[in-house]
Amino acid sequence: MFRRRKDTSEAGPEGTDIAAADAASDDAEALPADLRAAGPFDVDEIDDEVQRVDLGSLLVTPEPEREVRIQVDEATQVVSSVLIAGPNGALELRAFAAPRHGDLWSASRESIAAETAQRGGTATEQEGRFGPELVVSLAVSMPDGRTAMQPQRIVGVNGPRWMLRATFLGAPAERADAIDAWNDTLATVVVRRGGQAMAPGDALPLTLPPGARQAG
Repeated sequence: MFRRRKDTSEAGPEGTDIAAADAASDDAEALPADLRAAGPFDVDEIDDEVQRVDLGSLLVTPEPEREVRIQVDEATQVVSSVLIAGPNGALELRAFAAPRHGDLWSASRESIAAETAQRGGTATEQEGRFGPELVVSLAVSMPDGRTAMQPQRIVGVNGPRWMLRATFLGAPAERADAIDAWNDTLATVVVRRGGQAMAPGDALPLTLPPGARQAG
């Protein structure tokens, strides 16, 4: 199920420094609770017998024909993100500390859009199942040397003192017939914020499960 892989992706919308985007304050009005009524969840909101993969700050539910891949920063050997990959696309997950009553996702969208524009791409905001989301198109280098436009759909979910950022790649970024199923996958994710003091925008720590530590 697990595959450990190096994180060699270019810096871009999916790697934008959220700490720099923290314009929201603790005094900001909290988002309506019903936006997360059907997930993603905080660890304190679940009380069931579902078997989840424990990755530290993220708990992921295994699904048929989907593979959980752990992305590791080559330089630091720190787990940088979780990738759920399937036959028609992928979902990258990163979780961040956030103000107790703030809306970190609103500030982050502005940062992602600005970074995308600087790199010659486009970022369009639309309303989705989890609230406002970004549809991004960015030029990437292909293995054969050609340049192609890569579509991404970036979703942010504000939780209690955390923000979960989900980047959809492939079919779930652009095909209407794939979006619902991949949104369902995002809805099953559980975030464990922990009680440690962290600045808004700091990445919540991820850990490798024992089985993944042996993977090359």
